Amino acid sequence: MSSQDEQLPAAAAAAPEAAAADEGMTWWYRWLCRIAGVIGGMSCAFAGLWNCVTINPLNIAAGVWMMLNAFVLFLCEAPFCCQFIEFANAVAARADRLRAWQKAAFYCGMAVFPVMLSLTLTTLLGNAIAFATGVLYGMSALGKKGDAISYARIHQQQKQMDEEKLTGSLEGQA
Repeated sequence: MSSQDEQLPAAAAAAPEAAAADEGMTWWYRWLCRIAGVIGGMSCAFAGLWNCVTINPLNIAAGVWMMLNAFVLFLCEAPFCCQFIEFANAVAARADRLRAWQKAAFYCGMAVFPVMLSLTLTTLLGNAIAFATGVLYGMSALGKKGDAISYARIHQQQKQMDEEKLTGSLEGQA
């Protein structure tokens, strides 16, 4: 084991905690995104394999792309499923350091490409959960919704500022 391999587990363990703390994702939402990614990977793999059983070259290309999507989803969201791949933990650690909007754009883009190649029911349904994973990450990038008390305070402050501007402009005209 090299010194780089010894440092990787420590960096991999610290990266998810730092990324989660920065984005404010709760533990259950983080697990929801991971589970959606794994289910999306299974969906892409099965639909991609089914899509390859044809003579249409665009369907075959879309099926191969969907199986590649499944591999990437498994690699990023569940590296323990890819224990036979030497670089799986390094890729997962790097994916955990990405911001939520970057993951959202990546996963949604990966899911849209096969649909553009071959618009069939198999590609639509196969990529739907992978796309939904990207949407979940995108929603986490937007942040948490504020409470009603904070919105009421902000609204009241804006109302006071508007009234002060209105009275100031009326005094200036008089």
